[in-house]
Amino acid sequence: MKLLQIGILFIGLISWEIKAQPLTKEAINWIPFEQLSDSLERNPKPVFLFFHTEWCSYCKKMQRETFKDPKVIKKLNEHYYAVEMDAESMDSIYFDGVLYTNPQTVKKTGQYHQLFRLLMQDSKKPTFPTSLFLDRDFKVTQRKFNYISIKQMLNIL
Repeated sequence: MKLLQIGILFIGLISWEIKAQPLTKEAINWIPFEQLSDSLERNPKPVFLFFHTEWCSYCKKMQRETFKDPKVIKKLNEHYYAVEMDAESMDSIYFDGVLYTNPQTVKKTGQYHQLFRLLMQDSKKPTFPTSLFLDRDFKVTQRKFNYISIKQMLNIL
């Protein structure tokens, strides 16, 4: 009898857990840099670039909070091309007819990818998270070198 009660309790907990999970979860439609040129040619619209690192706690906080907010997701997906990149990435990125790499052979803190350095040319010392807002012509309209809360992001967008 006790085994039957435990089984019923277990099944009840499992079904409650399944019901508590949302059926679909909205997410930002991040696109890779390689796709950005074609997307801009086909349908020009502003661009949001988010640069982060593995060690940046505020980057993780933005990814966990700001980029999970349904209003932020909706605005970014409808009005922007969104691209995120680890600024210390070792990946080769082909963008706008040019191949960009990280000149380092091993991933190290403070050794930034060529594409990140190119886009940050006005900045002396990078800080993270770094967010760039660009117009349809890929010209920077705003640079943010800090955590952006949900409310701040909605105001910017």
